[in-house]
Amino acid sequence: MNIPNFLTIGRILLVPLLVIFLLEGRQLAAFWVFVLAGVTDALDGFLARVLKQKTDFGAFIDPIADKLLLITSYVTLSVLGVLPKWLAVIVVSRDVIIWGGIGILMLYDRDFKIKPSLVSKVTTFLQLLTVVFYLGHEYVQPIFPLGIYLIYSTAAFTILSGIHYIIRGLGILGDPESTTQRQVNENEK
Repeated sequence: MNIPNFLTIGRILLVPLLVIFLLEGRQLAAFWVFVLAGVTDALDGFLARVLKQKTDFGAFIDPIADKLLLITSYVTLSVLGVLPKWLAVIVVSRDVIIWGGIGILMLYDRDFKIKPSLVSKVTTFLQLLTVVFYLGHEYVQPIFPLGIYLIYSTAAFTILSGIHYIIRGLGILGDPESTTQRQVNENEK
């Protein structure tokens, strides 16, 4: 196991600690765990590129670690009444739709690359910023007092990103040229 993959596994192991701190009302500790998880996310990608240690395992596990961290954070914060429940539903639903779409594309042997779009990157940034803002609200709110606008921006971009991925997925599904080479070779027999 290389260093970037070790950091990704570490990020996954931070998720239960984050939830424990939140359930115990230790929001500042949860804030720092979330920040640490964010740092490991940035660091594992950077190290994988710099050290030329990109692996198939890393490409597979990294987005799972990211989604696990975000979904767990949104669900826990909404259950505790820190974030609106409807926002957690939007965030979780988008990810379920994306993963379901990936499953459908795989079922139909469609060839596709999972590359985040600009809308998706903005969405992820806003989702992360929202969690950081509300975990550290006692310290961040005096500097950035516009939390409600952050919630609505996050919701809007999450919905927009979900629609964008649905449109991309339907385009791939409807394109017979995107069938994998394996299926094309089987049809030639």
